[in-house]
Amino acid sequence: MKVTIIGAGNVGASCASLLAEKNIVNEIVLLDIRDKFAEGKSLDIAQMLPIISSNTTHIIGFTNDYSKSKNSEVIIITCGIPRKPGMSRDDLVNTNAKIIHSVTKESIYFSPKAKFIIVSNPLDVMSYVAYLTAKVDYSRVIGMAGILDSARYRYFLSKELNCSPHDIQTLLLGGHGDTMVPLYRYTSISGIPIMEFISREKNQVIIEKTKKGGEQIVNLLGTSAWMAPSASVVQMVEAIIKDSKRILSCSVFLKGEYDLKDVYLGVPVMLGKSGIEKIIELKLNQEERNLLKKSANHIKNMIKKLDNF
Repeated sequence: MKVTIIGAGNVGASCASLLAEKNIVNEIVLLDIRDKFAEGKSLDIAQMLPIISSNTTHIIGFTNDYSKSKNSEVIIITCGIPRKPGMSRDDLVNTNAKIIHSVTKESIYFSPKAKFIIVSNPLDVMSYVAYLTAKVDYSRVIGMAGILDSARYRYFLSKELNCSPHDIQTLLLGGHGDTMVPLYRYTSISGIPIMEFISREKNQVIIEKTKKGGEQIVNLLGTSAWMAPSASVVQMVEAIIKDSKRILSCSVFLKGEYDLKDVYLGVPVMLGKSGIEKIIELKLNQEERNLLKKSANHIKNMIKKLDNF
């Protein structure tokens, strides 16, 4: 089983490291445009394998040689320009679109059966660009969004309620960013509805904090987050490789679900060996539908800004 990660920076290298610890793939390939960068990163991670008793036999890095990604089961795209303080995800649209178009075109040539996981920002738009470029079924091009947003929400909520984040179940829909759609009605702690613990008004404060979770890290570090995004990606890879039928919130191409179409948006899906095996359509109330539509319109407006797409 082979996984290729395009972009050996913070997110890419962390993905490789966490994936190696899972013991679910034989080979991990790191690709980067910077000379010898992926080679160095992969060698460092490979030397960790004996310590963590990993069964991953090969972690190899290459400089801009897509032929080394041949016959990958999953391709993770993390490359692109990261956010800097004062920037929104939307500011990266055209610069990163050109990069995603290029790497997707190269990757699909060598791995025509691969499933693609997109991490680059603005995530929903970049997933759309990869989908248009790859020209494969939408089920094989998936954006990582809702898992990360849900994790951040669960963390902040657990701190507010002084409980384990592991016991919190929730879904966040919509775009990855300020237009994410919280589902208060679908949030619980060990099966107990969230309204038993916190009011809707106080919960909204936590949601607003979640929306700014990535921005807070950018302001503190001067660059985008990488550990939580990487863990989110690895959860998706594991669901695909193990064919575990996990229901997770991911950015997917909608073709009429939720009365929306021709847009990538975060919704709950079932992930298995084929990629997206099912889109779960929840019975949203009117307020939730309005928020989801607003999120979709925001993404569509960004898509209109794309050059030559």
